[in-house]
Formats: sequence, C-alpha cells, structure tokens
Amino acid sequence: MTLLEPARLLKCLGDETRLTLTLLIRKEEELCVCEMTHTLKESQPKVSRHLAQLRTCGLLNDRRDGQWVYYRLSEGMPEWVGELLQAAEKGYAERLVVLQHRLTDMGNRPDRRLAMC
Repeated sequence: MTLLEPARLLKCLGDETRLTLTLLIRKEEELCVCEMTHTLKESQPKVSRHLAQLRTCGLLNDRRDGQWVYYRLSEGMPEWVGELLQAAEKGYAERLVVLQHRLTDMGNRPDRRLAMC
C-alpha cells in the first residue's frame, strides 16, 4: 500500500465527488462503479476518473468480477485516516442518508447487477 501522506490525502479528499465516493464506500464497505454512478447521478467516466485518483492516493483497492469493478477502502490504513473519515462522515450525514436510500432503491446486489449495471 502507498504511504498515506497527510497533505496528499487531504488534497485527494478536497474534491467533493472524491470525498463523497470515499464516504459512501466506507459506509457500504464495497461498491461497483455502476452503483456509484446511479447513486451520485454522475457519468461513468467522471466517477471512474475520481476512483482512479482515490486508488492512486492509496485510499481504495479494487477487484474485478467479470465486467464489474468493485471498490473498497484499502486495508491497514493508519488510525488517523479512519478518524478523519469518521469526522467527515458526521459532516456529510444527511447527504449519505439520501445516497444510501438511492442504493436501497436499486434493490439487492444480484438484482442491481442485472437491472442497472
């Protein structure tokens, strides 16, 4: 895993879309690109570009399952990163509730993959 330097990490999370993606993934543990595009109502290229930046910063790992790519927080992050994300989550609490409702409206993951992805 890439060393998470505070200035680099804060710059990476300084973009609202990247911060929102990170917090949503933190809440859900793992999401695929199509779930995030639907939830944020953003284009696939935009979401994928931001996810690539988060991966480069060392915040996310990805895994492939056929044509789908799933993202989760990197394992073994320093404690201070978790504390930072927890504090940011408090500030985004209302927005995260709305986004999680959008995910719920997509149905269960097997159904989501068939219908939305």
